[in-house]
Amino acid sequence: MHTIENQKKLIARVRRIRGQLEAVERAIEGEAGCAVVLQTVTSARGALNGLVGELIEGHIRTHVLDPVESSGAQRQAVEDLVQVVRAYVR
Repeated sequence: MHTIENQKKLIARVRRIRGQLEAVERAIEGEAGCAVVLQTVTSARGALNGLVGELIEGHIRTHVLDPVESSGAQRQAVEDLVQVVRAYVR
């Protein structure tokens, strides 16, 4: 499915997120200031939200919409839903 087709890309993204989380750990262990820790956490959260959004969008496009038998209204509803998901996970 969509996670298998994009496996390398998704794994690379997960590894970047892991690196960001490790940076959070280092900042806390290194007794960095609150602003630095919060900024680092916010960056990691944004990256994770982006991954979630991509996975949900792929699921919707692959498993919810039948590209062959869907009507124009159904395709538009899917596009609207994808836009809502993108806005929500920002």
